[in-house]
Amino acid sequence: MTPTRRRRLMLVGLLLVGLSAATALMLTAFSENLLYFYAPSEVAAGEVPPDTRFRVGGIVKSGSVSRAEDGLTVRFVLEDCTAGVPVRYKGILPDLFREGQGIVAYGRLDGEGRFIADEVLAKHDENYMPKEVADSLQTEDGQSCMPAGMGTM
Repeated sequence: MTPTRRRRLMLVGLLLVGLSAATALMLTAFSENLLYFYAPSEVAAGEVPPDTRFRVGGIVKSGSVSRAEDGLTVRFVLEDCTAGVPVRYKGILPDLFREGQGIVAYGRLDGEGRFIADEVLAKHDENYMPKEVADSLQTEDGQSCMPAGMGTM
């Protein structure tokens, strides 16, 4: 093998190793940033992997909202047709947040099965609801369990 061919072969080999390393780093970063969606009934059933950040969506249960004296910490129950999950959020809630409202929360479970939210998003009008949340608010036979008046201001 001539020195020129050997250099080309080394260059091609180094390029392949570099491309493989870049692809591996990209896939690792991508998988770490995925946010899976779970319904409250799936969270209550223990289907969520531990130490995972995920989204949960449903309806804020009527009568479940309580605010701490610091003015920022809010506790409520997020429910679907079959189960509810206790949620704790510290921060400023969206203006549209209220009991009976559809929301999506981002966060993770603590050791006691409570969902600790980093971010809470309320739906912005009656014509929009994320598909995942709408699907979680249907029973197995396809009937909707959304509260009456859902989406009215």
